[in-house]
Amino acid sequence: MTVPGFRMDKMNDNINNSVESEARIEAFRDRCHQAHLKVTPQREAVYRALIGTQEHPSADNIFRHVRNEMPSLSLDTVSRTLNTLARIGAAFIVEGSGDAKRFDGNLEDHQHFKCINCKKIIDYHHEPFDHIVLPDELGNHFVILRKTVYIEGLCDDCSQANN
Repeated sequence: MTVPGFRMDKMNDNINNSVESEARIEAFRDRCHQAHLKVTPQREAVYRALIGTQEHPSADNIFRHVRNEMPSLSLDTVSRTLNTLARIGAAFIVEGSGDAKRFDGNLEDHQHFKCINCKKIIDYHHEPFDHIVLPDELGNHFVILRKTVYIEGLCDDCSQANN
């Protein structure tokens, strides 16, 4: 689907490039060290699973993927690891309502569209959204760390199925 003024992306289309993947892993290791965290095999496996998908997975999705290589890894460990990744800036939590928390390993500027029917989350980039001007009173009372745009609706597949 092409929308004028938007760049639609599947998460991390270029992650199959092993050089880029290894650079991201090295950046992840640096973030862990800066946060005084050990780079454990479990953390690295969860991070690799997160950046290796074109989806915006939940902890359960990552757990099902990683347990094949680490059968002793628990869902609780995966959940805590994903939250730690978000805390240290190695991933984002895709905000939404009502569903399981979803995670995004794509740190480039982009926004999210979520289909309310099939729950698919699609990355897109609309450059003007990167420069949203906030009311002065917000800046006077809060420290703004991140601005995100999250849009809900029906994806093409679900919209066509409803017609």
